[in-house]
Amino acid sequence: MSSSTTTHRRPGLIVSVFKNNIGIICVLLIIGVILSFMSEFFLTKDNLISVLRQISNNIYLALVMTFVMILGGIDLSVGAIVAMCGTLTVGFIVTQKMPMSTAIPLGLFLGVCFGFFNGCIVAFFRLPAFIVTLATMNIARGIAFVYSGGRSTRIVDDSFNAIGTGYWLGIPYPVIYMAVLIFAFTVLLNRTRFGTYIYAVGGNREAAHLSGVPINRTIITVFTLSGLLSAFAGLVLCSRMYSGQPSIGQGYEMDAIAACVLGGVSMSGGVGRVSGTVFGAIVIGLISNGLNLMGVSSFWQLIVKGIIILIAVLIDSQKGQQSFVHRLVGRLTRR
Repeated sequence: MSSSTTTHRRPGLIVSVFKNNIGIICVLLIIGVILSFMSEFFLTKDNLISVLRQISNNIYLALVMTFVMILGGIDLSVGAIVAMCGTLTVGFIVTQKMPMSTAIPLGLFLGVCFGFFNGCIVAFFRLPAFIVTLATMNIARGIAFVYSGGRSTRIVDDSFNAIGTGYWLGIPYPVIYMAVLIFAFTVLLNRTRFGTYIYAVGGNREAAHLSGVPINRTIITVFTLSGLLSAFAGLVLCSRMYSGQPSIGQGYEMDAIAACVLGGVSMSGGVGRVSGTVFGAIVIGLISNGLNLMGVSSFWQLIVKGIIILIAVLIDSQKGQQSFVHRLVGRLTRR
């Protein structure tokens, strides 16, 4: 009896993921088929591993951006925190001669502090997260440039560089981190009381308050997680680049937001899934990889990403409303 029950449960989970993300999965398959015909290198093992490695940093940020957006907010500071924490961590090791065991926790702690600060301002002063994180984005970026003097700092410590360039059973470490974080954030959002609180606050703040949901604590915790994951992304990225660079992370917040919206996370809050965000990040990663394989300029890639974000936001704005076609037909028939 128990084996029969288990047999039914496992396919149920897989089916629910596909059912909930059928649209984005179809887009993903179409893009994959097109790119496989346009480039002979697309379906090679090395290229697919490279794609996973490239999207890993976006997924680190997109996971926490999913939480923030379900709350009904947005975090524009993630890219700047990537630069600040990565640059300072490398500087601590190279310039201040700190041991890695001290420098890495300190770099992560700085990200936690920035996220906690964002959360406190948003929660206690009821300010829009967009405005708060726009300000802290500039602060974090400025700290990175002031500390480094605007110069990159090269690091030759093999132990540090292995964090982002090492392999386990042929799988890059960043991909392993990504898989672990996807699992952890899925459980956190779907299987814990904290996840329920996030949906409640984003869905209806007043109703959540009346139901006894700790709104301020939930907001602060989510933004603190955002700071922590951003710092971690900065650490991994600088390890892969063998240097701390204050200019890295520019536009990362836009990629994370695009992945979330493409994956079905609502800009108005209360709706979203980790699985959808992951598929959204893969779509963006495949498009970038395909354009690179075809030799398309990075300038054109910016245009393509902008169009993707615009289309995703337009689709999101139509949710819960009559479709554009229905409204247009209704106007014409009334005439």
